Amino acid sequence: MKRLILLLLVCLFAFGSRAQKVGLVLSGGGAKGITHIGVIKALEDNGIPIDYISGTSMGAIIGGLYASGYSPDEMIKIINSKEFPEWVTGEINEKYVYYFKNNEPRPAWFSFSFDYDSLVLPSIIPANIISPLQMDFALMELFSGASAAANYNFDSLMVPYRCVASDISETKPMVLRNGNLSSAIRASMTFPFYFKPIRIQGKLLFDGGMYNNFPADIMMNEFNPDVIIGSKAASNYEPPQENNILSQIQTMLMTKTDYEMHNPNSIMLEPELPSISLLDFSQSQTFIDSGYYSTVRKIEAIKKMVNRNVSRDSITAKRIRFRKNQPPLLIDTIFFKGVNKHQARYLDKILLHKSIHSPLDKLKPEYFKLIADDKIQTIYPTLKFDKKSGFYDLFLDVERERNTSINIGGNISPNPINEAFFGIQYKHLGRQAVTMAANSYIGRFYSSGYIGTRLDFATKIPFYLEGNLCFNQWDYFKTSTYFFEDKTPSYLIKNENHFEADLGLPFGNDGKFVSGITLGHIRNDYYQNNYFSRKDTADKSYFDMITTHILFESNTLNKREYANKGLNTIVEFRHIWGEEKYLPGSTSLIEGSQNYTRTHSWLQLKMSYQNYFQRLKKLTLGFYLESMLSTQKFFQNYTATMLVTPAFEVLPESRTLFQPTYRAHNYLASGFQAVFNIITNLDFRFETYIFQPYQEILQQNDQSPEYGPIFAKRYFLNSSVLVYHSPFGPISLSLNYYDNSDKKFSLFFNIGYIIFNKRVLY
Repeated sequence: MKRLILLLLVCLFAFGSRAQKVGLVLSGGGAKGITHIGVIKALEDNGIPIDYISGTSMGAIIGGLYASGYSPDEMIKIINSKEFPEWVTGEINEKYVYYFKNNEPRPAWFSFSFDYDSLVLPSIIPANIISPLQMDFALMELFSGASAAANYNFDSLMVPYRCVASDISETKPMVLRNGNLSSAIRASMTFPFYFKPIRIQGKLLFDGGMYNNFPADIMMNEFNPDVIIGSKAASNYEPPQENNILSQIQTMLMTKTDYEMHNPNSIMLEPELPSISLLDFSQSQTFIDSGYYSTVRKIEAIKKMVNRNVSRDSITAKRIRFRKNQPPLLIDTIFFKGVNKHQARYLDKILLHKSIHSPLDKLKPEYFKLIADDKIQTIYPTLKFDKKSGFYDLFLDVERERNTSINIGGNISPNPINEAFFGIQYKHLGRQAVTMAANSYIGRFYSSGYIGTRLDFATKIPFYLEGNLCFNQWDYFKTSTYFFEDKTPSYLIKNENHFEADLGLPFGNDGKFVSGITLGHIRNDYYQNNYFSRKDTADKSYFDMITTHILFESNTLNKREYANKGLNTIVEFRHIWGEEKYLPGSTSLIEGSQNYTRTHSWLQLKMSYQNYFQRLKKLTLGFYLESMLSTQKFFQNYTATMLVTPAFEVLPESRTLFQPTYRAHNYLASGFQAVFNIITNLDFRFETYIFQPYQEILQQNDQSPEYGPIFAKRYFLNSSVLVYHSPFGPISLSLNYYDNSDKKFSLFFNIGYIIFNKRVLY
């Protein structure tokens, strides 16, 4: 009898031990929420069970990963991967950049878009600062298998799970218990203005931390565990300050959270974490370690509450069983939402989804080609497992870009190169994609007008046809005035207009081939010396030409100007045929030049290579190489020759200067850059280059050109630049050195981009 009673007591004790359940509550906190990984790892290492998880924002991500069967070590690997910062910043990984779809760079500061044929107001302020495109696809990859294995019920995940989002229409938290796990987590971490919100069950949802940043009450209401362990990586914001608008916005958006756990069987883990910005993941490993050791310090107190112990082997076995039930991510059918059937057909052709049951990772490069199209504003992807077929269907919720956009920008400088830029684009998406664009530059130094059309065809080998008409003028006569003034007398004025027709083909993700033909007209007005008056008349040189060209370009540079990452390679072969006409002015010394005409024909090959090849913490090293090979001959006089001679213009300021020293028919130039990142978006750059002409072009006493000795001279350029990459463009202060120049040193301050429309020759 005693043995029977003892056996019953043992069984009751064992049953009670098995019945005890432990819930883990994970707060929000942005980047500081990474500390939750360390907490989970410490609990596992010490045999503490985790039977339920509830989380908000970053806590929702970490909790969702664990509930989906990812081990702490796997989570650390994800956080420390090269891809993770790209998910957070919205930067597309360079291996998925589809350069073929990029338009020509323009000096626009900002743009606003609207539908010209509707009453929709122009969109000036974006709904989000950070593009979610990279992150949305990553979350789909990470969580779709677990969603399918759990039959879209969060109670059936490896660990039953809840996350919290905010329903701003009803100003209350929304508990997410089922559905697509990646969408639930995406909603829970959508901090207002940083990321674009998504809809679930017809409701527009934002970051759960707005109304509940520590879902301990959700844990009690949903699971009612015996013991609750809380991991707190956040706190309520300080009271708003009258001169700090950010603190005022935070107070308006974020409701104060109760971080107390009203349960006697609970324990709070609160690692000591430094104050950092919401998305600063530079100290991730430090936060993980902090979470781990703060948990270890309280592990004895936790063990006193939790009378169960789970071995690492049993946890691993449970994880393996759950992950074996996750179907591989094989795509059967793709469905488009938000577009008509013609637009869907165009997009489907881009995806090249012809093979049956395509693996998601093979479809991924084509997906990023799709979102690179400027007719598409955003795409939200979801995978839904079809039990009947045994494969996933991919649903793409497409939001088209508004059909009309206006771009405004330009350049501001104390130098006389100020300009205003205005551009307009109309975009149409149908059986083909059509872009029509026009722009105008208005300035004292440079003015231009452009109109063009591009048609994109989504065939098996995609291609585009483009035609454009452009008018350019550069006035190299230095003044201290800005924008418009009387342009006579002039020293050097270069006018050109041209019509160009191109055929473009992609080459991998980051390259393209372009071939085309250009009809061009150049008129150069100039004086042969600096001693002239208003009574003098300028020389005029005309050149009417036809050029054909073949271009290969590969480009992964991360910025339009002052890049600090990526690679750019350009190889262009061009044939030029045309007729020169020269009308001498009063300063010309060349006799017998009246009504001078001459036919020119030459070949040229230009190559350039830019590579930021080495990153050492905050220091980036780059290398630049450029060469020109040409059979070009002299024009009638020295100045006319130099105005159509290729120029080495590697520095932004050098594009605004007429420097014969750095012009030659054949040359080789190379240089190095060192870019030191002082703080986010603030760089200090040092650049040095050497320019080696094969034969320098010299001016004779009668103003005619002649070649100097082979490899006789070489010239240097140096630049020290402090540049801030603002949201609307670079703000730079540079000290530049030009060898063999009347003014060797130049202090150059500039706001905006120094980017021109296409030139007819170089």
